[in-house]
Amino acid sequence: MNPQHRNYQRVAAAISYLQQHVIEQPSLEQLAEVVHLSPFHFQRLFSDWAGVSPKKYLQYLSVEYAKGLLAEQHSLFETAYQTGLSGTGRLHDLFVSIEAMTPGEFKRGGLDLAIDYDFVATGFGRVLVASTSKGVCYLAFVDEAIEEDSQAVDKLRQRYPTARLEARQTALQQQAVAAISQLSQPGQQPLKLHLSGTPFQLKVWQALLKIPLGQLTSYGSIANEINRSSAARAVGTAIGANPVALLIPCHRVIQQSGVSGSYRWGGERKAALIGWEAACLGSD
Repeated sequence: MNPQHRNYQRVAAAISYLQQHVIEQPSLEQLAEVVHLSPFHFQRLFSDWAGVSPKKYLQYLSVEYAKGLLAEQHSLFETAYQTGLSGTGRLHDLFVSIEAMTPGEFKRGGLDLAIDYDFVATGFGRVLVASTSKGVCYLAFVDEAIEEDSQAVDKLRQRYPTARLEARQTALQQQAVAAISQLSQPGQQPLKLHLSGTPFQLKVWQALLKIPLGQLTSYGSIANEINRSSAARAVGTAIGANPVALLIPCHRVIQQSGVSGSYRWGGERKAALIGWEAACLGSD
C-alpha cells in the first residue's frame, strides 16, 4: 500500500474515533493507541496532514462548528468567490470550468469518446482519475479493502459504456491530482472538466463550485441558488451523482440541522474533508 494512502487511513481512523467519542474528549495517547502509533509519531503525522494538532482539529469536527458555518450562509451566493488563503496553493485557489458533453454524447454513453484513466494516491485516499481530450471527466475514490482496480474501472465503464478506455496518464489527470494534493498554485491555467449530466445536474454542480473552502451550505440553499426551491431532494440526488470527487466540492453540503449527512465516498472521509478545510482557514 502506498505510504501516503496508509497515512490517510490512519488519520481517517483517528477522525472516526473522534466523532464517536467527541463528548469524552479523547487524549492524544488514546488517539495514538487507536492507530497503533506512539503519541509523538501520531502527533507529527496528524499535524503534517491537517496543519493543526489533533486537539485543535477536534474543534472543527463538532456539530456546533457546522451549525455556525451554516448560519452564515444566508449571503454565500451573494458574495464574490474568495480564494481564502493567501500565498498557498490549495484546491479552492483553482478555478474550475465545466464543459458539458453534448446531448448526443450523453445519450450515446460516450460513443466515439476516448477516455484515459490512471490510479493515483492522494492525501485523502487512492483515486481513479479519467480524462478526455477536453478535460477531466471522472474522479472517484477507490477503497482497496472493498474493491479491486478492475471493479473501479467497471464503474467508469458503466458511466461511459461505449467509450474507448485506455490506462494512460495524462497532463489533465496530473493537474487534477495536483489540486487535490495542494500542489497547484494560484494563477495557473484553469482546470477543465468534461462532464456528462442532465441540465439539472450541471446547474447543481456549477452551484457547488461557488462554495468557498471551509464553508458549508445546505441542500435547500443549493435548491434556492438554482431557482428550484422545492427541489431539495432532487438536489441531493444530483449531488450524489457528482462524477468528480473534490474537484466539485459536494462534501461542503450538509443538512439544514447541521448534521453532516451522507456522502458518496463515506461519512468518515466527509468529516475529514470538512475538518481539514476548516483547519486550513484556522491556521492561516
